[in-house]
Amino acid sequence: MKEKLIGEITHYYNKLNVATIKLSEKVSTGDTVHFIGSTTDFSQKIESMQYDHKDISSGKRGQEVGIKVNERVREGDKVFTTA
Repeated sequence: MKEKLIGEITHYYNKLNVATIKLSEKVSTGDTVHFIGSTTDFSQKIESMQYDHKDISSGKRGQEVGIKVNERVREGDKVFTTA
């Protein structure tokens, strides 16, 4: 399966397990995303997403959205989705 780059981690809130992603492509809740970095490599389904502290069902290119993550991510990690 081919993966497509959809964004990059700009911040991680470790107490909340929330990552901020600067999107380069559209993404929706229910999509499976793959986080890849120097010490990061895991996939998960997006259960919830927020923009400007409000729940949204999809994020578009250029937005910075927050999603709850199952594992630690780091600034600069890349976010992919299976196309």
